[in-house]
Amino acid sequence: MRNPRTGQRGPDRKRRKLLLAAAAGSIALGGAAVVVPSAFAEEDPVSALLDDTAAMLPVDDDLLGLVDVGEVAELSESLTYADEADILKVSGPDAGYVKVHFERLLLNTGDFVTVSSPDGAESYRYDQSMIDAWATSITGDTAVVELHRESGGGGSSALGVLIDKAAYGFTADEVDGLARQRADNARPEESICEGDEKRASACYRTSHPEVVARAEPVARLLIDGTVLCTAFRVGEGNRLLTNHHCFTETEEAQGTEVWFGYDCTVCGADITNAPVKVQGSEVLATSKSLDYTLFTVDDFERVEEFGYLELADRPARSGEAIYIPQHPAGRPTEIAMESSVDGGNCVVKHETYDGYVAGSDISYYCDTEFGSSGSPVLSRDTHEVVALHHFGGCPNSGVNVQLIKNEIGRMI
Repeated sequence: MRNPRTGQRGPDRKRRKLLLAAAAGSIALGGAAVVVPSAFAEEDPVSALLDDTAAMLPVDDDLLGLVDVGEVAELSESLTYADEADILKVSGPDAGYVKVHFERLLLNTGDFVTVSSPDGAESYRYDQSMIDAWATSITGDTAVVELHRESGGGGSSALGVLIDKAAYGFTADEVDGLARQRADNARPEESICEGDEKRASACYRTSHPEVVARAEPVARLLIDGTVLCTAFRVGEGNRLLTNHHCFTETEEAQGTEVWFGYDCTVCGADITNAPVKVQGSEVLATSKSLDYTLFTVDDFERVEEFGYLELADRPARSGEAIYIPQHPAGRPTEIAMESSVDGGNCVVKHETYDGYVAGSDISYYCDTEFGSSGSPVLSRDTHEVVALHHFGGCPNSGVNVQLIKNEIGRMI
């Protein structure tokens, strides 16, 4: 093994803001987003949306919950077949994670590259040539990139791996600070509606095992190295659902990590399970008006064991008890099921509420945070998904899944 070289972020780090909220989807009706959706609609939402001329309502971007939880730094590092070194360390002091980006990866047949943690506990193998692709993130402040080749020293400098940038995640304390700052600087009413009553899923394993079981198909998304959302498996096949404002195109899906099994092992402790990380693959359908994106993942067989959720066949009812499994601020799975605003349980406040279009949503006071976008809202009675969470505002709101199912039910 030869001596490693080190690529490290410098003092002039460049933050890269991903403007996902402004992206238009292939089925979008179009429109701007500028104000808070606060009033619920009087008309029937299905009738309104069947009309292709239904107007998009103005929406305050702050409600969407997209916050950078890392920064991207430009690099110029390589491991080629002409180099003596076969190991490169990419480090960001105190980073919560490191995610390297391959400008190109060109390999001879049988050769491969690994990206690993220094202790080898986390490691990902790449044996196919690729261009402009993110590697899977490594938890901690250092990623070790190693070129494994059958031939010895010497060879073409055109072959190997070229790393042009890396994303460095903020620490957990920094992310928590962003959450507090967002709450302090935003509107008087927040997505956390009256004290944070969400709890880690581990805290409900004994008292509500059926609820915890429905949290298993819910995944954490890390988009383009720095942006968080939530998604969930829907139906038996390789289908996942998240928000349109999280991402809209196949290229964005392929730059998205999808984490399953990211949970606390014990209630009240910070020890977590090692998540199963797969990459997004293909966007099958997307809509700005209903704020959904249906997509697939690579290596589906690795996450099939986490099960799936089903979309309800009937609309949510006012006063119906609900819960929301989610990854707020990218943390391990938390469940919003209790609400002092509602006198105990989270319930549906308005069964018809404005979203991107009039009457598309239901509302509730279940607590959510940035990173919770794309979470399922489930009925406590049937454990079926009744809404796709997407807005804060207290009440918070999610798209009525009846409307989404009308459009993509045949694809699930």
